[in-house]
Amino acid sequence: MRHPAQRRARGPRTRTSLAAVLTGAALVGGTLTGVAAASSTAATAARTAQAAQAVQTAAETEYRRGPDPTPTSVQAPDGPFTYERITVPAQAGFGGGTIYAPTNLSQGTFGAVAISPGYSANQSSIAWYGRKPASNGFVVFTINVLDTYNDQPPARGRQLLAALDYLTGSSAVRGRIDAGRLAVAGHSMGGGGALNAAYNRPGLRAAVPLTPWHLFKNWSGVRVPTLIVGADGDTAAPVEEHAEPFYQSLTAAPERAYLELKGAGHLAPTRYNATIGSYTLAWLKRYVDNDTRYERFLCPAPRPGGAIAEYRSSCPGS
Repeated sequence: MRHPAQRRARGPRTRTSLAAVLTGAALVGGTLTGVAAASSTAATAARTAQAAQAVQTAAETEYRRGPDPTPTSVQAPDGPFTYERITVPAQAGFGGGTIYAPTNLSQGTFGAVAISPGYSANQSSIAWYGRKPASNGFVVFTINVLDTYNDQPPARGRQLLAALDYLTGSSAVRGRIDAGRLAVAGHSMGGGGALNAAYNRPGLRAAVPLTPWHLFKNWSGVRVPTLIVGADGDTAAPVEEHAEPFYQSLTAAPERAYLELKGAGHLAPTRYNATIGSYTLAWLKRYVDNDTRYERFLCPAPRPGGAIAEYRSSCPGS
């Protein structure tokens, strides 16, 4: 059953209000004290307005990486960027992993995404999820968690954020990354961890939980654009108990979408899936890179059919 989605304006943006009240200057004891104070206030207001404009400009900047997308290109397993793999040993805050980093910086720095595996799994289960975005212009970090049999979603969320901090702070590729354009994703308990990470770090640009599992159901505090992927045949994390209530609770997210796969199960995200790949790529491009060329792959919302059992989103009219 489809549920009406809240209508929202599209795209990342910053709203800034500036109120500067300048009072009349009064001459005191034959001095120009009041005039000087007014001048100082005006200068401060001007600087504030300039800073606000800089923030607004940054929010509206598009970071276009790669050629114009087509339906074929967004569904392809690999994109136009060459990339290298870098193995990272276990760290204090997470269990290490593999960095997939584009090697051509001629178009500028890249956004970055950290991805967590699910219960009992390691990074090999999400390896394709490293290659797909990296070959389309993202630095991707598929991580191992410290204890995959005991780390619950909150622990995986903390490890995702620790991995992002490592990427931007001390990794060999930190100079290729724009630290203001970061995202998280994860499968199963890792997807639940992505929700935790988004809640705890609202400055993230995107979150993509894949057939997510979490005991906590109310994510109304998340303020990050979030795409949730569920599967109609998921018996480990049934959508009516996990993915759907997660999506419904995302009332504060500036953008949200729910993609339910048809004829798929809980492990669908652990192998290449063109539907997951294309919608994830479009989501990351649109909200991490603010690349409006990918808007058409998300809005208007697709109709059910083929590999899609259901799709809901904050697109107007969906």
